[in-house]
Amino acid sequence: MGYFSIIIIAFSLAADSFAVSIGSGAAIKKMRLKHALRIAAFFSVFQGVMPLIGWKLGIYARGYMEAFDHWCAFVILAFIGGKMIYESRQLKDDAKESDPLNLYILFSLAIATSIDAFAVGITFSFLEIYIIIPVVIIGLVTFIMSFAGAYIGNSFGHLFEDKIELAGGIVLIGIGTKILVEHTLFK
Repeated sequence: MGYFSIIIIAFSLAADSFAVSIGSGAAIKKMRLKHALRIAAFFSVFQGVMPLIGWKLGIYARGYMEAFDHWCAFVILAFIGGKMIYESRQLKDDAKESDPLNLYILFSLAIATSIDAFAVGITFSFLEIYIIIPVVIIGLVTFIMSFAGAYIGNSFGHLFEDKIELAGGIVLIGIGTKILVEHTLFK
């Protein structure tokens, strides 16, 4: 898997964090730099660490799954993409009712948005990808998108939130399909 695919995956994974950051930014009355930095830091750290944990777990399971790892990668990415598409179609009003800067809420949101990154880390281990570069790319992309999302949300509310998550889901399904096709037709 090349750098381009890793960057596309990073943007797709960051779509959840971006969407939640928009909702969080919309809920903050007086946005300050430290608010956007706090939101971006939480999301980027979890998005960066979770693939590493998934990759490590996948390394242990890889020997048992080599014959069908491409199917696992496809199923995981298709499931995550489908979940993102489904969630993009749901109504989300709960962000307005809570304080998005509360550490417990930020921690919960960061965990929830990074579960997908954990699964992608497992996929990376099946594909025998060296994990450090993807972790850094995913963390940086998530930081930038979450930081921007907080300000966009503060300025424009929920105008883009569902569309970004929908696009991210479609891209992940596409990448999963690409992996499956490459491993079944070209090997």
